[in-house]
Amino acid sequence: MPFVIFLFGIELIMDAKELLKKVRKIEIKSRKLTRQIFAGEYYSAFKGKGMAFSEVREYQYGDPVKNIDWHVTARFNHPYIKIFDEERELTVMLLIDVSGSKKFGTQVQFKQDMSTEIAAVLSFSAIQNNDKIGVIFFSDKVEKFIPPKKGKKHILRIILELLNFEPESNRTNLSEALKYLTNALKKRCSAFIISDFLETDFEEALKIASNKHDIAALKIYDIREKELPNIGLAYLKDSETGKMNWVDTSSKKTRDMYSKWWNENDIKAKEIFKKCKVDSTNIKTDEDYVQPLIKLFKMR
Repeated sequence: MPFVIFLFGIELIMDAKELLKKVRKIEIKSRKLTRQIFAGEYYSAFKGKGMAFSEVREYQYGDPVKNIDWHVTARFNHPYIKIFDEERELTVMLLIDVSGSKKFGTQVQFKQDMSTEIAAVLSFSAIQNNDKIGVIFFSDKVEKFIPPKKGKKHILRIILELLNFEPESNRTNLSEALKYLTNALKKRCSAFIISDFLETDFEEALKIASNKHDIAALKIYDIREKELPNIGLAYLKDSETGKMNWVDTSSKKTRDMYSKWWNENDIKAKEIFKKCKVDSTNIKTDEDYVQPLIKLFKMR
């Protein structure tokens, strides 16, 4: 497999004042987008876990026979039917890739920054609809689990963690996060995987998880992960393995080989999503994520 290049990985070091300022900025932007754009789309895409029993009433012509309550009918010697209300409350889980490749970006922002904003928008959409929201941070293992809860304070904690979290490992293994999701959440939930999906050895785990939960995939990538620029001889670092390589980027063969690897990887990931019946979308670090998110919601 051709090398995976991460040119501009940096450590995120912020003092408390700067961190809180950034949290507030993300909160304002996310809440505005939620109110103006995503509220209706989110509600339409995620309508609830099912129907909850409400009461019984006398059977009327045209009512579905399958909903007849036979115990009550036998007691009163007259047909009665069960009435159900939509069970609106959902549990939403965010599976967020915090491996080394998150600290890459050559255009507007790092993949980590975009992932944080998208996670914030999804979180505020969830609590606006009275849903619980939880998070799994993963690298090649589950780094942190924040159990699902409601409330603004809970969302701000999630944003703060996203901005300041440092994983123990830089590598990636999505299967571990999916297995954890399958085992940790007993009831069905809606889950969003936010990752660059640079590794694609997760089909079996995704198939099992998607049979239990409603899953969507958001692939965050930078254009320089897809197209290697012609900048001559460069000393490049893979931020997941730490390996350094001299690469002649002026070689068209090298650039073509790199682009071919990325495209094949992208096609493979999409094939896995399709097999597992998982809706997905690709979002570049230099584009507005609003339309791709709306498109994803409309798929559902």
